[in-house]
Amino acid sequence: MITDILWEASKQQKQVSHLYAFIEWLKIQKGLFFLDYVSLYQWSIEDVEIFWRYFSEFANLFSFPDDKPVLSRTGKDFIGAKWFEGLYLNYAEHIFKNSNDLFPAIVSAEESSNQLVEISWNQLYKKVASLAAWMKSRGLKKGDRVVSVLPNIPENVIAFLATQSIGAVWSSCSPDFGNDAIVQRFAQIEPALIFATNRTVYNGKSFDKSDQVEYLCKNITSLHHTVVLNKSDQDLSTFGYRDWNEIMQVDGGEIIFEKLAFDHPLWVLYSSGTTGMPKAITHGVGGNLIEHIKVMLLHWDVKRGERFFWYSTTGWMMWNFSISSLLVGATLVIYDGSPSYPTLDHIWNFASKASIHHVGVGAAYIIQCHKSGLHFNSHDFPTLRTIGSTGSPLTPAAYSWLYEHIKSDVWLISISGGTDICSGFVGGNILSPVVKGEIQCRLLGCDLEAVDEHGNNVRDELGE
Repeated sequence: MITDILWEASKQQKQVSHLYAFIEWLKIQKGLFFLDYVSLYQWSIEDVEIFWRYFSEFANLFSFPDDKPVLSRTGKDFIGAKWFEGLYLNYAEHIFKNSNDLFPAIVSAEESSNQLVEISWNQLYKKVASLAAWMKSRGLKKGDRVVSVLPNIPENVIAFLATQSIGAVWSSCSPDFGNDAIVQRFAQIEPALIFATNRTVYNGKSFDKSDQVEYLCKNITSLHHTVVLNKSDQDLSTFGYRDWNEIMQVDGGEIIFEKLAFDHPLWVLYSSGTTGMPKAITHGVGGNLIEHIKVMLLHWDVKRGERFFWYSTTGWMMWNFSISSLLVGATLVIYDGSPSYPTLDHIWNFASKASIHHVGVGAAYIIQCHKSGLHFNSHDFPTLRTIGSTGSPLTPAAYSWLYEHIKSDVWLISISGGTDICSGFVGGNILSPVVKGEIQCRLLGCDLEAVDEHGNNVRDELGE
């Protein structure tokens, strides 16, 4: 119903969006005309190969020969499907294509200090170069697995970028996971190197993690190297660990990005483990690269220099997804600590202080804030353009609360997706209104249906 519309972009907001630009580009460059999002979506799932070819061209991602098929199949379904065969690229290299002196690459804060720290693109490059050079000097190479139990701090981003730059495969767990839960995940992929820290802070408390590091090194038998971010007075050399800070002192020179096949492994994520052992899920470099840029540009409208923040631990796929904001030249904002310490409104205060344009949190946190009666004024968030929500359904009442007590002219993007694609199935588009209690759309290129127990498509009733 029209009374349930909470927000709609202005004509100007629509016309300066990436999604509008894509539709105009298709009209001018390819002679394709789409009157609205629905018609664009239908084309994207009916002519999926052309959609991905044209989007990669529009986004200036890479060059791919016109006479080569985007998709080749060995069977009738997705098993054995090959995308962009013969194309070689590097996720980290695409990120550093956005290097500039105008905006920081990363803005971070930790609960223990709550001070904003900016890392320039040049600083980020040098740190990644130092670590990549050290990794190569220790024999790490393309295809090796590298794992991390660091919290959501800049060092974890640096470690990932260095890992990807040499063609190694990344995987991370949050340090608040149980030791056995971490071993269950990492032991499956036989990592050669682990990054860790010996102290973390959460909810106002400090936690000694030195025993965790020792336990993991003892029980993951494939490990050859351990790099520790030393946050205590522990003598790392006693245990044979390498000190992160010492590695950062080395001049790594120029980064030589390893060129990787489109389907070469990028990172390994894991199922929750609720139905037995956690399942390792491997994502390809090219697949996540093109999918993430699609979402950031067309479904989130993230612009160069804007600040993108999603509250997450390093064990949730939303950490991996948030890294992709760097792919479109945005500033990645990260926070290590509790979202509700010292008070429940802490993340909102952080968003205001850090001048964030795009804020993402779990739906459960928004609902908790709503039930607690928190309220702000719209002028508390002058830069805020979008609020993202996922993890569980967002109630209609929580939708209304955001517009009444956070910001009245913000674009609420409720998304649902998963670890299995490290992205979303459904989410936002700036051409459609936000309706209370509803997710805006199915994402481009994603042929999604809800089905009953017999596999038949269903509408207006519960399905899988």
